[in-house]
Amino acid sequence: MKCPGLSDFQRLMISLENSLQLEDTKWKVPAFEGSTLKGTDISLTHYEQAILWIDEVTLRFRFYPETFGLAVSILNRILASVKVQVKYLRCITVTCLFLAAKTNEEDEIIPSVKRLAVQSGCMCSPAEILRMERIVLDKLQWDLCTATPVDFLNTFHAMLMSNLPHLFHDCLRMNPSSHLALLTRQLQQCMACHQLVQFRGSTLALVIITLELEKLTADWFPAITELLKKAKVDSAKFILCKELVDQHLGMLSPSNHVYVFIPAKRNPQAYHKQKSSACSPQPISRNMNPPIPGVLISAKKQTEEEIMETEFYDGFRYLYNEESVSEDRIIKEMISGKAQLQEARCPCPLLQSPGQDQ
Repeated sequence: MKCPGLSDFQRLMISLENSLQLEDTKWKVPAFEGSTLKGTDISLTHYEQAILWIDEVTLRFRFYPETFGLAVSILNRILASVKVQVKYLRCITVTCLFLAAKTNEEDEIIPSVKRLAVQSGCMCSPAEILRMERIVLDKLQWDLCTATPVDFLNTFHAMLMSNLPHLFHDCLRMNPSSHLALLTRQLQQCMACHQLVQFRGSTLALVIITLELEKLTADWFPAITELLKKAKVDSAKFILCKELVDQHLGMLSPSNHVYVFIPAKRNPQAYHKQKSSACSPQPISRNMNPPIPGVLISAKKQTEEEIMETEFYDGFRYLYNEESVSEDRIIKEMISGKAQLQEARCPCPLLQSPGQDQ
Protein backbone atom coordinates (compact mmCIF):
# COMPACT_ATOMS: atom_id res chain seq x y z
CA MET A 1 0.00 0.00 0.00
CA LYS A 2 1.40 3.37 -1.02
CA CYS A 3 1.56 6.20 1.52
CA PRO A 4 0.44 9.53 -0.02
CA GLY A 5 2.95 12.36 0.17
CA LEU A 6 5.98 10.09 0.56
CA SER A 7 8.76 9.67 -1.97
CA ASP A 8 9.64 6.30 -3.43
CA PHE A 9 12.73 6.05 -1.25
CA GLN A 10 10.73 6.83 1.89
CA ARG A 11 8.26 4.10 1.02
CA LEU A 12 11.15 1.70 0.51
CA MET A 13 12.51 2.61 3.93
CA ILE A 14 9.14 1.88 5.53
CA SER A 15 9.01 -1.46 3.71
CA LEU A 16 12.54 -2.29 4.87
CA GLU A 17 11.76 -1.43 8.49
CA ASN A 18 8.64 -3.61 8.42
CA SER A 19 10.60 -6.50 6.93
CA LEU A 20 13.33 -6.16 9.56
CA GLN A 21 10.72 -6.27 12.32
CA LEU A 22 9.21 -9.44 10.85
CA GLU A 23 12.65 -10.99 10.57
CA ASP A 24 13.45 -10.19 14.20
CA THR A 25 10.31 -11.91 15.47
CA LYS A 26 9.91 -14.85 13.07
CA TRP A 27 13.30 -15.75 11.62
CA LYS A 28 14.10 -19.32 12.54
CA VAL A 29 16.34 -21.87 10.83
CA PRO A 30 17.27 -25.49 11.58
CA ALA A 31 20.45 -26.24 13.50
CA PHE A 32 22.98 -28.63 12.01
CA GLU A 33 24.98 -30.98 14.18
CA GLY A 34 27.74 -32.75 12.32
CA SER A 35 26.37 -34.03 9.03
CA THR A 36 22.68 -34.05 10.01
CA LEU A 37 19.99 -31.76 11.32
CA LYS A 38 20.13 -31.76 15.08
CA GLY A 39 18.04 -34.60 16.52
CA THR A 40 16.97 -35.98 13.13
CA ASP A 41 18.18 -38.34 10.42
CA ILE A 42 18.02 -35.61 7.75
CA SER A 43 21.47 -35.19 6.25
CA LEU A 44 22.93 -32.03 4.75
CA THR A 45 22.40 -33.50 1.30
CA HIS A 46 18.75 -34.25 2.05
CA TYR A 47 18.21 -30.65 3.11
CA GLU A 48 19.93 -29.12 0.08
CA GLN A 49 18.10 -31.46 -2.29
CA ALA A 50 14.79 -30.41 -0.73
CA ILE A 51 15.51 -26.73 -1.44
CA LEU A 52 16.65 -27.46 -4.99
CA TRP A 53 13.50 -29.50 -5.53
CA ILE A 54 11.39 -26.52 -4.44
CA ASP A 55 13.23 -24.40 -7.00
CA GLU A 56 12.61 -27.00 -9.71
CA VAL A 57 8.89 -27.23 -9.00
CA THR A 58 8.64 -23.44 -8.73
CA LEU A 59 9.96 -23.12 -12.28
CA ARG A 60 7.74 -25.95 -13.50
CA PHE A 61 4.57 -24.26 -12.26
CA ARG A 62 5.91 -20.78 -13.10
CA PHE A 63 5.49 -19.45 -9.59
CA TYR A 64 6.93 -16.13 -8.46
CA PRO A 65 10.42 -16.06 -6.93
CA GLU A 66 8.70 -14.73 -3.80
CA THR A 67 6.80 -18.03 -3.61
CA PHE A 68 10.07 -19.93 -3.61
CA GLY A 69 11.43 -17.69 -0.86
CA LEU A 70 8.34 -18.10 1.31
CA ALA A 71 8.29 -21.88 0.80
CA VAL A 72 11.91 -22.17 1.97
CA SER A 73 11.22 -19.91 4.95
CA ILE A 74 8.21 -22.01 5.99
CA LEU A 75 10.26 -25.19 5.63
CA ASN A 76 13.08 -23.77 7.75
CA ARG A 77 10.66 -22.71 10.48
CA ILE A 78 9.14 -26.20 10.58
CA LEU A 79 12.51 -27.97 10.66
CA ALA A 80 13.63 -25.64 13.44
CA SER A 81 10.50 -26.34 15.50
CA VAL A 82 9.91 -30.07 14.97
CA LYS A 83 12.20 -33.09 14.82
CA VAL A 84 11.32 -34.44 11.39
CA GLN A 85 12.23 -37.86 10.05
CA VAL A 86 13.66 -37.94 6.56
CA LYS A 87 10.81 -40.11 5.26
CA TYR A 88 8.41 -37.20 5.83
CA LEU A 89 10.68 -34.53 4.35
CA ARG A 90 9.31 -34.62 0.80
CA CYS A 91 5.70 -34.41 1.99
CA ILE A 92 6.55 -31.45 4.23
CA THR A 93 8.46 -29.79 1.40
CA VAL A 94 5.64 -29.97 -1.13
CA THR A 95 3.19 -28.81 1.54
CA CYS A 96 5.32 -25.74 2.29
CA LEU A 97 5.40 -24.90 -1.41
CA PHE A 98 1.63 -25.38 -1.66
CA LEU A 99 1.05 -23.01 1.28
CA ALA A 100 3.43 -20.44 -0.20
CA ALA A 101 1.66 -20.62 -3.56
CA LYS A 102 -1.74 -20.11 -1.95
CA THR A 103 -0.30 -17.09 -0.13
CA ASN A 104 1.44 -15.35 -3.05
CA GLU A 105 0.05 -16.60 -6.35
CA GLU A 106 -3.07 -15.59 -8.26
CA ASP A 107 -6.02 -17.97 -7.99
CA GLU A 108 -5.75 -19.11 -11.61
CA ILE A 109 -2.09 -20.05 -11.09
CA ILE A 110 -2.53 -22.08 -7.91
CA PRO A 111 -2.74 -25.78 -8.87
CA SER A 112 -5.17 -28.17 -7.29
CA VAL A 113 -3.78 -30.55 -4.69
CA LYS A 114 -4.21 -33.45 -7.09
CA ARG A 115 -2.42 -31.67 -9.94
CA LEU A 116 0.39 -30.60 -7.63
CA ALA A 117 0.83 -34.14 -6.32
CA VAL A 118 1.01 -35.60 -9.83
CA GLN A 119 3.02 -33.00 -11.74
CA SER A 120 5.52 -32.27 -8.98
CA GLY A 121 6.50 -35.93 -8.70
CA CYS A 122 6.48 -35.70 -4.90
CA MET A 123 5.23 -39.29 -4.51
CA CYS A 124 2.60 -38.10 -2.01
CA SER A 125 -1.15 -38.50 -2.27
CA PRO A 126 -3.46 -35.45 -2.17
CA ALA A 127 -4.81 -36.67 1.17
CA GLU A 128 -1.30 -36.79 2.64
CA ILE A 129 -0.59 -33.24 1.47
CA LEU A 130 -3.82 -31.96 3.00
CA ARG A 131 -3.11 -33.67 6.32
CA MET A 132 0.41 -32.28 6.37
CA GLU A 133 -0.93 -28.83 5.50
CA ARG A 134 -3.02 -28.80 8.68
CA ILE A 135 -0.04 -29.98 10.76
CA VAL A 136 2.23 -27.25 9.37
CA LEU A 137 -0.38 -24.55 9.95
CA ASP A 138 -0.95 -25.70 13.51
CA LYS A 139 2.79 -25.71 14.28
CA LEU A 140 3.16 -22.18 12.90
CA GLN A 141 -0.08 -21.02 14.53
CA TRP A 142 -1.49 -20.22 11.09
CA ASP A 143 0.99 -17.37 10.70
CA LEU A 144 2.89 -17.69 7.43
CA CYS A 145 3.71 -14.01 6.95
CA THR A 146 7.44 -13.43 7.22
CA ALA A 147 10.25 -11.53 5.53
CA THR A 148 12.18 -13.74 3.11
CA PRO A 149 15.60 -13.21 1.51
CA VAL A 150 13.83 -12.57 -1.80
CA ASP A 151 11.80 -9.77 -0.21
CA PHE A 152 14.95 -8.14 1.12
CA LEU A 153 16.68 -8.50 -2.24
CA ASN A 154 13.82 -6.69 -4.01
CA THR A 155 13.87 -3.87 -1.46
CA PHE A 156 17.65 -3.45 -1.42
CA HIS A 157 17.83 -3.50 -5.21
CA ALA A 158 15.13 -0.84 -5.53
CA MET A 159 16.96 1.34 -2.99
CA LEU A 160 20.20 0.84 -4.90
CA MET A 161 18.59 1.89 -8.18
CA SER A 162 17.17 4.93 -6.42
CA ASN A 163 20.65 5.99 -5.27
CA LEU A 164 22.47 4.95 -8.48
CA PRO A 165 19.98 5.50 -11.33
CA HIS A 166 22.74 5.56 -13.97
CA LEU A 167 24.43 2.35 -12.84
CA PHE A 168 23.69 0.53 -16.12
CA HIS A 169 24.08 3.52 -18.42
CA ASP A 170 27.20 2.08 -20.08
CA CYS A 171 26.08 -1.57 -19.96
CA LEU A 172 24.52 -2.48 -23.30
CA ARG A 173 23.41 -5.93 -22.19
CA MET A 174 22.32 -5.12 -18.64
CA ASN A 175 19.42 -3.18 -17.15
CA PRO A 176 17.75 -3.10 -13.72
CA SER A 177 15.28 -5.90 -14.47
CA SER A 178 17.82 -8.34 -15.93
CA HIS A 179 20.21 -7.48 -13.11
CA LEU A 180 17.56 -8.23 -10.48
CA ALA A 181 16.71 -11.50 -12.22
CA LEU A 182 20.38 -12.50 -12.15
CA LEU A 183 20.66 -11.65 -8.46
CA THR A 184 17.49 -13.59 -7.69
CA ARG A 185 18.82 -16.75 -9.34
CA GLN A 186 22.06 -16.42 -7.38
CA LEU A 187 20.11 -15.92 -4.16
CA GLN A 188 18.00 -19.02 -4.81
CA GLN A 189 21.15 -21.06 -5.34
CA CYS A 190 22.64 -19.75 -2.10
CA MET A 191 19.47 -20.55 -0.15
CA ALA A 192 20.08 -24.22 -0.99
CA CYS A 193 23.54 -24.16 0.64
CA HIS A 194 23.50 -25.49 4.20
CA GLN A 195 26.51 -23.34 5.14
CA LEU A 196 24.51 -20.18 4.42
CA VAL A 197 21.39 -21.13 6.38
CA GLN A 198 22.91 -19.57 9.51
CA PHE A 199 22.67 -16.06 8.04
CA ARG A 200 19.54 -13.96 8.09
CA GLY A 201 17.80 -13.18 4.82
CA SER A 202 18.68 -9.49 5.06
CA THR A 203 22.39 -10.32 5.37
CA LEU A 204 22.36 -12.86 2.53
CA ALA A 205 20.48 -10.56 0.16
CA LEU A 206 22.82 -7.65 0.84
CA VAL A 207 25.87 -9.86 0.27
CA ILE A 208 24.52 -10.99 -3.12
CA ILE A 209 24.05 -7.36 -4.18
CA THR A 210 27.49 -6.38 -2.90
CA LEU A 211 29.33 -9.07 -4.85
CA GLU A 212 27.65 -8.05 -8.10
CA LEU A 213 28.01 -4.33 -7.48
CA GLU A 214 31.77 -4.75 -7.05
CA LYS A 215 31.90 -5.97 -10.66
CA LEU A 216 29.90 -3.03 -12.03
CA THR A 217 31.36 0.08 -10.42
CA ALA A 218 34.36 1.23 -8.44
CA ASP A 219 32.08 3.38 -6.28
CA TRP A 220 30.28 0.43 -4.73
CA PHE A 221 31.53 0.90 -1.16
CA PRO A 222 29.59 4.09 -0.20
CA ALA A 223 26.32 2.67 -1.55
CA ILE A 224 26.74 -0.65 0.28
CA THR A 225 27.83 1.06 3.49
CA GLU A 226 24.63 3.10 3.45
CA LEU A 227 22.53 -0.04 2.97
CA LEU A 228 24.43 -1.79 5.77
CA LYS A 229 23.51 0.99 8.18
CA LYS A 230 19.87 1.02 7.17
CA ALA A 231 19.59 -2.77 7.35
CA LYS A 232 21.43 -2.91 10.70
CA VAL A 233 23.53 -5.84 9.48
CA ASP A 234 26.35 -7.02 11.73
CA SER A 235 29.69 -6.29 10.01
CA ALA A 236 31.43 -9.48 11.16
CA LYS A 237 28.59 -11.70 9.98
CA PHE A 238 28.41 -9.75 6.73
CA ILE A 239 32.11 -10.36 5.99
CA LEU A 240 31.86 -14.07 6.82
CA CYS A 241 28.72 -14.47 4.72
CA LYS A 242 30.38 -12.63 1.83
CA GLU A 243 33.32 -15.03 1.83
CA LEU A 244 31.08 -18.11 1.89
CA VAL A 245 28.75 -16.80 -0.83
CA ASP A 246 31.67 -15.89 -3.08
CA GLN A 247 33.09 -19.37 -2.61
CA HIS A 248 29.75 -21.08 -3.21
CA LEU A 249 28.88 -19.15 -6.38
CA GLY A 250 32.38 -19.72 -7.71
CA MET A 251 31.91 -23.49 -7.52
CA LEU A 252 28.61 -23.54 -9.39
CA SER A 253 28.71 -24.75 -12.99
CA PRO A 254 26.71 -23.11 -15.80
CA SER A 255 23.33 -24.55 -16.70
CA ASN A 256 24.27 -25.06 -20.37
CA HIS A 257 27.37 -25.18 -22.53
CA VAL A 258 28.18 -21.98 -24.40
CA TYR A 259 30.63 -21.89 -27.28
CA VAL A 260 32.45 -18.84 -28.58
CA PHE A 261 33.42 -18.50 -32.22
CA ILE A 262 35.48 -15.69 -33.77
CA PRO A 263 34.78 -14.94 -37.45
CA ALA A 264 37.94 -14.57 -39.55
CA LYS A 265 38.54 -13.53 -43.12
CA ARG A 266 40.40 -16.58 -44.32
CA ASN A 267 39.88 -19.56 -46.58
CA PRO A 268 38.28 -22.35 -44.51
CA GLN A 269 39.99 -25.03 -46.63
CA ALA A 270 43.38 -23.50 -45.96
CA TYR A 271 42.62 -23.35 -42.26
CA HIS A 272 41.78 -27.05 -42.04
CA LYS A 273 45.16 -27.90 -43.55
CA GLN A 274 46.88 -26.28 -40.59
CA LYS A 275 48.01 -28.49 -37.75
CA SER A 276 45.93 -27.84 -34.67
CA SER A 277 45.61 -29.72 -31.44
CA ALA A 278 42.14 -28.32 -30.77
CA CYS A 279 39.64 -30.12 -32.99
CA SER A 280 36.46 -29.08 -31.21
CA PRO A 281 35.25 -26.01 -29.33
CA GLN A 282 35.73 -25.98 -25.57
CA PRO A 283 32.84 -25.13 -23.22
CA ILE A 284 33.23 -22.02 -21.16
CA SER A 285 33.12 -22.49 -17.42
CA ARG A 286 31.87 -19.88 -15.01
CA ASN A 287 35.33 -19.36 -13.59
CA MET A 288 36.82 -18.32 -16.93
CA ASN A 289 37.08 -14.70 -18.01
CA PRO A 290 34.02 -13.50 -19.96
CA PRO A 291 34.38 -13.17 -23.74
CA ILE A 292 35.35 -9.79 -25.09
CA PRO A 293 32.66 -7.73 -26.86
CA GLY A 294 31.98 -8.79 -30.40
CA VAL A 295 32.17 -12.56 -30.07
CA LEU A 296 29.41 -14.65 -31.54
CA ILE A 297 27.79 -16.98 -29.04
CA SER A 298 26.22 -20.27 -30.06
CA ALA A 299 24.36 -22.25 -27.39
CA LYS A 300 22.51 -25.53 -27.20
CA LYS A 301 18.84 -25.53 -28.09
CA GLN A 302 16.79 -24.28 -25.17
CA THR A 303 15.08 -26.92 -23.12
CA GLU A 304 11.66 -26.46 -21.64
CA GLU A 305 13.19 -25.44 -18.31
CA GLU A 306 15.37 -22.81 -19.98
CA ILE A 307 12.32 -21.37 -21.74
CA MET A 308 10.65 -21.05 -18.34
CA GLU A 309 13.74 -19.24 -17.08
CA THR A 310 13.52 -16.84 -20.02
CA GLU A 311 9.97 -16.03 -19.01
CA PHE A 312 11.31 -15.58 -15.48
CA TYR A 313 13.58 -12.79 -16.76
CA ASP A 314 10.75 -11.29 -18.79
CA GLY A 315 8.74 -10.91 -15.61
CA PHE A 316 11.39 -8.64 -14.10
CA ARG A 317 11.58 -6.66 -17.33
CA TYR A 318 7.85 -6.06 -17.11
CA LEU A 319 8.26 -5.05 -13.45
CA TYR A 320 10.68 -2.29 -14.41
CA ASN A 321 8.68 -1.42 -17.55
CA GLU A 322 11.69 -1.95 -19.77
CA GLU A 323 11.98 -2.95 -23.38
CA SER A 324 14.42 -5.61 -24.50
CA VAL A 325 17.82 -4.59 -25.79
CA SER A 326 17.48 -3.34 -29.35
CA GLU A 327 19.24 -5.03 -32.23
CA ASP A 328 20.94 -1.76 -33.12
CA ARG A 329 22.64 -1.65 -29.71
CA ILE A 330 23.82 -5.22 -30.04
CA ILE A 331 25.20 -4.58 -33.54
CA LYS A 332 26.90 -1.44 -32.27
CA GLU A 333 28.53 -3.45 -29.49
CA MET A 334 29.77 -6.07 -31.96
CA ILE A 335 31.27 -3.43 -34.26
CA SER A 336 32.97 -1.65 -31.35
CA GLY A 337 34.78 -4.85 -30.41
CA LYS A 338 35.97 -5.72 -33.92
CA ALA A 339 39.46 -4.37 -33.33
CA GLN A 340 39.84 -6.47 -30.20
CA LEU A 341 38.75 -9.61 -32.02
CA GLN A 342 41.63 -9.47 -34.44
CA GLU A 343 44.12 -9.76 -31.57
CA ALA A 344 42.17 -12.16 -29.39
CA ARG A 345 43.18 -15.73 -28.84
CA CYS A 346 40.56 -18.41 -28.32
CA PRO A 347 40.81 -22.21 -27.90
CA CYS A 348 37.85 -22.58 -30.27
CA PRO A 349 38.50 -23.12 -34.00
CA LEU A 350 37.93 -20.13 -36.22
CA LEU A 351 34.82 -20.52 -38.35
CA GLN A 352 34.05 -18.83 -41.64
CA SER A 353 31.13 -16.42 -41.50
CA PRO A 354 28.24 -17.39 -43.82
CA GLY A 355 28.64 -14.31 -45.99
CA GLN A 356 32.40 -14.51 -46.46
CA ASP A 357 32.62 -17.51 -48.72
CA GLN A 358 30.92 -15.76 -51.59
